[in-house]
Formats: sequence, structure tokens, C-alpha cells
Amino acid sequence: MSTVAELSDTPAAEGDRITPGGRLELLETSFARLRLSVLTMTPMGALMGALLHWHGGDGWVLWVWGAAYAVVALGVNMVRRRYRQDKGWQSPEAQLARWMPRMHALAIGHGVGLSLTVVLCIGHSPPQFMLLLHVTLLAILTVNAAQMPAVLSIYRCFFLGTVGIVLLSPWTFPEYSYFLVPMALVMSVVIDRSALQAHRFFVRQVALGEHSRDLAVRYRAARDAAEVALAEKNRFISTAAHDLRQPVHAIALLTEAVVLRNRDPSLAEPLSDLRHNLRAVQRMFDSLLDLSKIESGTLALRPQPVLLAPLLDDLLLQFTPEARARGLALRLRPPPTGATVRADDPLLRQSLANLVHNALRYTPQGGVLVGVRKRGTFWRIEVWDTGLGVALEDQGRIYQPFYRPEHAWSIHREGHGLGLAVVARCAHLMGAQHGLRSRLGRGSCFWLQLEATTAPNAVPASSPVPLPGALPLQGRCLVLDDDPHVLHAWSTLLASWGLQCVLASDASEAFARVEADAPPDVILCDQRLRSGESGFDILRALLAQYPDAHGALVSGEFDAPELADAEAEGYLVLKKPVDVAQLQGLLLQWLPQRATPAGRSAPAEHPG
Repeated sequence: MSTVAELSDTPAAEGDRITPGGRLELLETSFARLRLSVLTMTPMGALMGALLHWHGGDGWVLWVWGAAYAVVALGVNMVRRRYRQDKGWQSPEAQLARWMPRMHALAIGHGVGLSLTVVLCIGHSPPQFMLLLHVTLLAILTVNAAQMPAVLSIYRCFFLGTVGIVLLSPWTFPEYSYFLVPMALVMSVVIDRSALQAHRFFVRQVALGEHSRDLAVRYRAARDAAEVALAEKNRFISTAAHDLRQPVHAIALLTEAVVLRNRDPSLAEPLSDLRHNLRAVQRMFDSLLDLSKIESGTLALRPQPVLLAPLLDDLLLQFTPEARARGLALRLRPPPTGATVRADDPLLRQSLANLVHNALRYTPQGGVLVGVRKRGTFWRIEVWDTGLGVALEDQGRIYQPFYRPEHAWSIHREGHGLGLAVVARCAHLMGAQHGLRSRLGRGSCFWLQLEATTAPNAVPASSPVPLPGALPLQGRCLVLDDDPHVLHAWSTLLASWGLQCVLASDASEAFARVEADAPPDVILCDQRLRSGESGFDILRALLAQYPDAHGALVSGEFDAPELADAEAEGYLVLKKPVDVAQLQGLLLQWLPQRATPAGRSAPAEHPG
């Protein structure tokens, strides 16, 4: 007989749901009930013996019976201790095979022990006592039918042992035997059916518990896998962003050099558009890294006063080509001059970009309007569209990750339902309010509401500073970078500003070049070099050898420990793609116009 069959007389499909560990739980439940029943027999024998003695019978018979059960109870407790020892080192299958026969033997022995009370009392006990004894034994059977059937075969062994109670009925009450035997048989069937139902209940509970534990294990495994995947994705984004920043950095430098050398008026507007788009690409890189930091919980917020007018102008410039390509009108209702909010600039830009992009994506015809309204001490930025709209039942879930309304798939199959989820997370991090008003088929208005602040000189963190023009600079600039295209771009731009440029790709080449010529006035060193050298270490070594020079670390990474160390020690760190306006302003401070190198200004107080 299989273990499943031993444990359950229910259909095989129900028993098959239980693992060996679950069957062991059922066995423990039945054993616990069986042990409790055995332990209660000693006080039961003492009470029943006293009652029989009070009625003039031989009470000592039941007292001896109760004492015998006390010995059995000690043995059961020893069995329980041995069972627990086996549980510590045996597998569930081995423990089931070892202990199931023992539980069956104990159960049938206990049943026979109960039947023995009838044998001991027949012939020398009053009828009233015998009736009470039968009622008590029937109650014991019924109570055990509620919990002992966790393993149905154990209860049936116990029930089989008590059959003597039924068989001895005619001798106990001879005048009522024709009625008592059928009644006892009917009651036996009823109790057995009740035990079967109780058994099925235990099986379902254990099955549900195992299913819940399995779900918990799978959830933890999925969570761990997701965390690993998230870490891998963030590392990939960081590495990819660095590699992609290299060509964008070179293009930005070359574009500024072309702008300075251009003499064709017809190229002025295209070059201006190119510069604006390069700045948009730079902001996209920054936002991509910020979003990966949001997911990993490592983003350091930088709240500051942000002017809304230039921010929305950049947004309009960024999405106008996409709106035209979709045949939509993208309009801006400009905010009042000086309208300023307190926010993290990259997160605010990313949130608004997501809202505008989402509006354009789900607007088949018409247009999108971006506007700003004053609401008490807050500025509310609104993005209106004439698109599909959001049904009322979907509005509570629209900001959840990976959720897209069913009707949205009919117009656009791209995307994963993350854009609005990112908006909600960014708004939460900034302490901003967000929401929407929409009617299905009539368009939507998504909004962000941020605290107004008074900072008339505030500028967006990533807004470009106007170039001061092609003022001639004098001096020597040493540039270290392992990418020849980037070195060429550096050389082209710096030469257009009147600087002598010395190029190197590693430390030995850099020291050799400057030792063969005049000392550098400015050192620009990339952090990550293919040689494996640390750009920060090279920069410190060069500045130690040439203390009159100024220097800065250049990097496409954002969270490298070396960059944090450099900034902590007072060195300047420029992030790729380098803002050319910021770079020219920096060189104007370090290299003012002068006739000869002897007129160089005093060195800065810090290494950068």
C-alpha cells in the first residue's frame, strides 16, 4: 500500500496534491490528538471508578485500568521524544515509512483499551452506570473524529479497536439488543463519514499551506532575480551611457568648433538646432542615469529653484519634430516671467518629457498644449491633449507600472506602461502632487503641482550659459583621453579658441610630451583610460609636478568612487558631454588674456 493510500481514502487527485512534508504534517496532527486521548484516560479511569464504587460496583477495576493507561501514557511520551529526534535527521519519506505503522498500532491499541472498559464492567455494574459508560465512550469516539482523521487510516484503526463496544451491546443491555445494535451501526457510519469530512478538510488546509509556501518561495526567488536583473541593468546603463557619451562628447566639441569657424549665414540656424539637440541628448543621458538610480534607491536629490519658462522652451524644442511627424500641433502657453518652482531639475524635466511624449503617443489627431497655472502657493504644470482619454475605472491604475488601458493598444503597440509610473515616482521623490482629468474619447489633462519659490536669478541646472564669443585665449592645454576621435575633437575646439593643444592617451605619453616642451597651463584628464590607469591619479601626479597649472577630471561616469574622492579633495570634475559654454567660461577664469606666459595669474588655492 502506498503512503498516499495510507494517508487518505479520498480520491487520488486530492492525495497527490500533498508532498511528503505535507503528509508528515498530517501525521503529526493525528499523533498529537492520539496522544492527548491516551493521556486523558488515566483521570477518566479514576473518575469512572469512583462513580462505579459509589454505585456499589467494583470501582477498583477501572482504577487498575486507569493506572495501566498511565503506564501507556509514559510510553507514548517516550515515543514522542524519539519521533522528534528522528525528525531532526530523517527525510519526510523515511520518517513516514518508519512511524506510520507505529501510529497504526498505537491507534488500534487505544481503541481496544477503550473497549476493554465494557468487558471489565459487564455483569457487576448497575445498568445506569453501563449506560453512562456507553455514552462517554461514544463521546470519546465523536471528539476524536474531529482531529485524529488528519490521517484517516490512523483514525480508522482507532475506530476498529472500539468495535467491541458495539459487539458487546447485546450482553450489556440484553432486553434492548434488537434496537441498540442497529443504532450503534448507524452511529458508526455517521461517525466514520464525519471523520472522512474532517480528513478532507485537513488535506485541503495542508495543500493550501504548501501552495502558499511554494508561492512565497517563488516570490522570493523572483524578487531576488529581479534585484539581480535590476543591478545588472543599472550596471549596463552606466557602462552604455559612458560609451555613448564618448561620441556625443566628441560631436559636441566639434559642433562648437564648426559654429565658431562658420561664415555661411545659411548654416547658422541648422547649427543652432544641432547645438540644441545635442543638449537635449545630454539631458536624456542624465535622466536615464537618474532613473536607474531611482530604481536602485541611490539617487541623491538636488532640489533647487527652477525657472519654468526656459525649461518649457527646451521641452517644446525637444518634441516639436515628433509632433510634426505625427501631424499634431504642439503649443506652449508660456508661464509668467520669473515663475519658479522648487524641484530637482533632471527629475522635473524627465517627468514633463514623459507627460508630453505620452500625450503625443495617444493623440491620433488635434494637438497637445503645455501650460502653467498658479494655484495658491503652487505652480501647476498641465499637459492637455485631444487624444483617447482615460476611462474612469482606469484612472486609479494608470500610474501603476506596466499598466496600459485596453483601448490604448488599439492606437499604439509600443511601450511597456512605465512612462506614467516614472512620473509618479519622480513626483513622490520631489514632494510634488500629480494627477489627471480625463473623459474617454475627449482627451486628458495630466498635471504636476510644485511649490512656488522666489528666486529671480534661478536658472535650470542644465540650461546652457550663453557663449561669450570667440575670445582668443592663450596658453597650453594638455588633454588625456584614450579615444582618438575625442582627442581630435578636443584639439579642434581648443585650437579654435587660440590654445596650443598637447594630446596624450596614457600617463607615460603625457609626461613625455610635456617634458619635451613647455609646461602645461591647463590639464584635462579623462578618468577611465584603456591602459587601466586612474585618470585621477595621473591628474594628481601632473599637478604635483606642475603646481602652476590648473586641472580638471573629465568623465562619462556619474557614480565612480574616484570621482567622489576627487570632488571631496577639491578637484573639479566635468561630466561628458562637456558643456562647452561652461568649459569656455572656466578657461576664461584660468587663462585670462595676456601678452606673455609671464603674465599668468596666481595659481588657485585648491588643486583644481
